[in-house]
Amino acid sequence: MRMLIALAIMMLAVSPAHAGGFIDWLDEGSSRHDVDRADGDGAVLLTLEAGENEMYPKVSPDGKYLLVIAGKHGKPVISLRMLENGDPVHVVGDYDQQIPDSIAWHGSDEITFLSYRSDSLGLWRKPVTGGVLRTLDRRLDGELRTPLILDDESVIAVRLDTAADHGGGDRQHGEPLFTNWQVPGKHPSIARISGQGAEVELAAGVNPALSPDGTRIAFSMQEKHNWHLFMMNVDGSDLVQLTEGDHVDAQPAWSPDGRWLAFTSNRSVDGEEEEHHNNNWNIWLIGRDGRNLMRLTSDKARDGAPSIANNGKVYFHSDRHIERDVEQEHQVRGATSGFHIWSIELPAKVS
Repeated sequence: MRMLIALAIMMLAVSPAHAGGFIDWLDEGSSRHDVDRADGDGAVLLTLEAGENEMYPKVSPDGKYLLVIAGKHGKPVISLRMLENGDPVHVVGDYDQQIPDSIAWHGSDEITFLSYRSDSLGLWRKPVTGGVLRTLDRRLDGELRTPLILDDESVIAVRLDTAADHGGGDRQHGEPLFTNWQVPGKHPSIARISGQGAEVELAAGVNPALSPDGTRIAFSMQEKHNWHLFMMNVDGSDLVQLTEGDHVDAQPAWSPDGRWLAFTSNRSVDGEEEEHHNNNWNIWLIGRDGRNLMRLTSDKARDGAPSIANNGKVYFHSDRHIERDVEQEHQVRGATSGFHIWSIELPAKVS
C-alpha cells in the first residue's frame, strides 16, 4: 500500500491552472459567451442575479441552507442562501484570500475557513447567523487548502509543497477556479495535523471530502494527465481506487447516508465521441464500493462542485445557457452568463 502511495507521489505532475486572480475569474465568468446546450437533463436553476457569479455550493448538515461564493462587480462574498429557493439570507463574510479554498460547515450553525488575517495562517470559526469570529488555537505552517476538522479536533488538509521539477509558479491565494484541483508548481498531498501540530502525510491528492460518519476520506489523485477518485481511512489506511480511465474525476461529495459520491468529470459515455480532456464537465455519481457509476447531468457546459442534500437533490454550479423565460421568472434584467447554482434530482434508487 505504501508503495502505491509513493508511486502516486512520484508521478504527480500538476497541469497549469487558468491564469489570473479571483477578480479575473469573476470577469471571465460574467463575459463568457453562452455555451451550446444539450437536451434538457431536468436540472433546475436555483440562483440568478444579473452580472453575478455563484459558485461552490455547500449544503448545511441540517439541509436548510447553502453557502456559496458570490461575486458581483469584483466584490466576492460568502453568501448564505435558503436551500429551498436560493434566496439570500445574509452575507456571512466579505472575501478573504483563503476562504474559497477552505470554507466548510462545522455543524449546522458555524463555518470554518483558513485565513492569514492574524499575520499567520490560522483556522477560523464563525457562526453563520452572526456572532464572534474566533480562531482555533493551533499552529499551522506553510501552504494548506481544504481543512476538515475531525471529532478528535485533528485536521485533514491539503498540503502544498513546491515541485522542484515543475515550473509555472503558484496560483494566487484563494483563486476559486473551476478546476480547483490544479495548483501549478505544487505537489499536493493529503495530510493529518494533530491538535499539537504533529503532521503525517496520508496520500498524494486534492479535494478531500469527509464521510458523514467521519471515518473515510474521498479525494482525487493525479496520474499523469488523468485524475481518479480514491478513498481511505482518516489515518491513511485501506486506500482504495474508485474510478479509472483517460479523463478527470474530481471534487467528490458524499451523500448524507454515506453510500454514494457525487463528483465532477469530463468523461464521455458509451456511444459518444471521446475527446481527451475536453471542456464539457458533468456531474456523475458512484457508489462508495466503486459500483453503479451513472451520469447525473448532460449539458454541454461546465457543471461542477456538487453537494448532495438530504432532500434527494444534488446542487452544483454551472455556466449553462439560461433561457429568456427563466430570466423573466427570476425577474432579472441584464447579462446572466456566468456561473449559477442549479439542482437536479437523484435517481429513485439512490434517493
